[in-house]
Amino acid sequence: MQDPMEKNQMDQWKTSMFLYDSALKEISTKIGILNNEFIHVCGHTPIEHIKTRLKSPESIVKKLKRHGQEVTIQNMVEKLSDIAGIRITCSFTQDIYTIADRIARQKGVTVLYVKDYIKCPKPNGYKSYHMVVTVPIYLTDGPVETRVEIQIRTVAMDFWASLEHKIYYKFEGNAPASIQAELKTCADMVDLMDAKMFALNQQILAGGQE
Repeated sequence: MQDPMEKNQMDQWKTSMFLYDSALKEISTKIGILNNEFIHVCGHTPIEHIKTRLKSPESIVKKLKRHGQEVTIQNMVEKLSDIAGIRITCSFTQDIYTIADRIARQKGVTVLYVKDYIKCPKPNGYKSYHMVVTVPIYLTDGPVETRVEIQIRTVAMDFWASLEHKIYYKFEGNAPASIQAELKTCADMVDLMDAKMFALNQQILAGGQE
């Protein structure tokens, strides 16, 4: 027979993950409509890709322990803001702020805080725009505000971040100094490429208006 406390924890876990999954669907729908609106109004969209993910139980446990937190459902909900995540990749750096502003103005979306790693990159060169928001998930007992982390970056930034992520896990966060230096050099090159591609796009647009 299952222990009542264990069953209660399992029920809490299932409810929490249900809420995060529902919040992902809610935000995904809003971003999908936003994407279609861009196409309808402008004839094109700055959004290249949209990817969603829920953290695995293993990742949740590992992150709580890494931050010195006891592994509990309460700590998971209160201390972690990236269990439900959406990554949006777009064409140009300037598009990031346009998309972020449109999301923030969506009905039902509350922005808790923003981390702008584009204006203030991490020491290793990481660039991305993070916003943690909540959306209400309406249950029988009423709405439950549920957190979702939204990351917005250019395609070039995303390519760099994906490679850095693989290296981070391969070396368990302790990559040799030489590799870290190379990654920072690559990040600077990505930054330069983003700037050049934007300038080229502006030149093409200006030529088309003449």
